[in-house]
Formats: sequence, structure tokens, C-alpha cells
Amino acid sequence: MPTILVIAARDDWPTDRVVNVLTNRGVRVFRMDTADFPQQAILAGRIDTRRAWCGKLANSHRAVELSDIEAVYFRAPHQFRLTDGMSEAERRFAAAQARAGFGGVISALDARWVNHPAAMTRAEYKPIQLATARECGLTVPPTLVTNDPDAVRAFAEDTPGPIICKPVASPVFIEGNELKTVYTRRLSPHDLVDLRGIGTTAHLFQAWIEKAYEVRLTIAGDRLLAAEVHARSALGHEDWRSDYGSLTYHRTDTPADVAEGVHRLMGHLDLRFAALDFVVSPSGAWTFLEANPCGQWDWIQGATGLPIAEAIADELQGVPT
Repeated sequence: MPTILVIAARDDWPTDRVVNVLTNRGVRVFRMDTADFPQQAILAGRIDTRRAWCGKLANSHRAVELSDIEAVYFRAPHQFRLTDGMSEAERRFAAAQARAGFGGVISALDARWVNHPAAMTRAEYKPIQLATARECGLTVPPTLVTNDPDAVRAFAEDTPGPIICKPVASPVFIEGNELKTVYTRRLSPHDLVDLRGIGTTAHLFQAWIEKAYEVRLTIAGDRLLAAEVHARSALGHEDWRSDYGSLTYHRTDTPADVAEGVHRLMGHLDLRFAALDFVVSPSGAWTFLEANPCGQWDWIQGATGLPIAEAIADELQGVPT
């Protein structure tokens, strides 16, 4: 029986919304977290000269034939949970085997992917996003990635306005059991005097783009679902993620030239879903900032009514737009 495989964290509520849409449509869904493997889930995959990958994927509740999987929704699952009592060396070895075996068989399935993990891994590199967006006709801000303080000062001198600093990778980390976030920060002339900390790792610097507001553009398949993000506080204006309470949202349309560039970008990155961020200047020009292939979207749907979960379900089912 045709089945959609959902691989996501058990407690991921946006995935819950997508699964509910699919099940309400009568679609058979097999949901699991990679943390279930190998202790709570069984994989038996087989390939030979006559057949592509077939066999079963099963947990304590149900099973699915691999050849019945017609689509896969892959969204930030947890790491493999291994058997207790292993040494650290054994755990590293077992984790590598699980990743190559389970991950390899699942990744080899001939199915619609939202998104394929290999494509997501490549697309998460911001330098690749910016280069590809530029090639696809989108406007990108002047950007520097460096660990050299002198390069930062030179970039600041070459940039007519202020510059900002933000993480090159995920802005979230855990310290002492506390979840912390590093936000985008506009640098003052005083900040440029002492840049000794820059040498500790890679940093991303960009020209500050004067903004009227920002846009969170969620794309699923060929559908563009855009929402204006307006911040009422100085913190929110600098980085809207730092002050959600100050934000208001409005549905909006994507300009035709931006839409064309976004579709090309998604094709080049081999993605079928992403959450893209744009700055919109007072003149109405859109500047691309980044594309998150596993971006959050549920709160945008809740605030605006944009049918994002439905669009993801349509893409998984192969429903034409």
C-alpha cells in the first residue's frame, strides 16, 4: 500500500500538523524518529540484480514495505539512540554503522523527498546559498566570512553604511542545560576597535540593509507562501527573532522577478521545501538573506492562516499546483 514515510523528532509539532493533514486525507503514514533505531525500530533492506531496495521498516506498532514508500518527509530527527553499556569507541563505531546502513538505505529510496538529507546538508552552508542566490538573479548583501580582524576592518571601510555580524551556522547552542541564541548584531565604530575574538572561529559579516520590514517566504513544491514581518521594537528591527512579542505579520505577494529567482534557487539546491528570509527596503526592493531547508513555519501559519502544512502535504502526495 502506498505510504508516506515521516522521519522527524517525536515532539516536533509542525510535523504533527503535516501528519494530521495527511491522515485526514486518508493517506497511510509511517512516522518514526531516527532515535528509534536500532533499539525500537528494525530495518531489513535488500537489493539484488532483479529488485531495487525492498524489505521492511518496522517498529513495535506497525511495519512498512520499503518499496511501498512513495514519499519521505525528513525534518530534523534526533540522533540514533544506541544500546547502553558501550565504550565511547564502540558508540562512535556503532553510530557510524547506523548512519551508513539505515541512512544509506533510506536515502537510496526512489521517492519524493521533502527534503533529501544530502540536499539539505549542502544547502545549509550559507556561502553556498548566497553564491547560488546571486547566480539565480536574487539580490544579496555584500558579505564577508572570516576569522581575520584586519579583513573585518577593511570590509567595514569598503561598506558605505553599517555592517552586521551573525552566525555562519545555527545560532542556537546549549550551555549548562540552557538554550541560548546568538542574534544578528549591528556593529558600532567602538566594536571595530577590539576584534581579538574574531580569531576564535569563522564569523559572517554583511552590509546592513535599510529595511521597511522583512519577509519570511516559505516555499513548498512550487507554492510561494509569503508573510511580511513587522517589528515594533529596536531589537526586533535588528533581528526579529530576538523579540517575537514585537512582531506583527501580514500576508503578501512575491514580486515576479523574486519568485523566478527563488524557483531557480530551489532547483539549483535540489530542495522542495525551505523557509527564506528577505529584507524589503523602503523603496520596495527585496534582498535575500538566507534559506533554511528545515526552517520553522508553524507560527507563521498560525499568525497568518497561510496553508503551509497543506502545501507540504500536497508536495508529498504529488498534488499538482
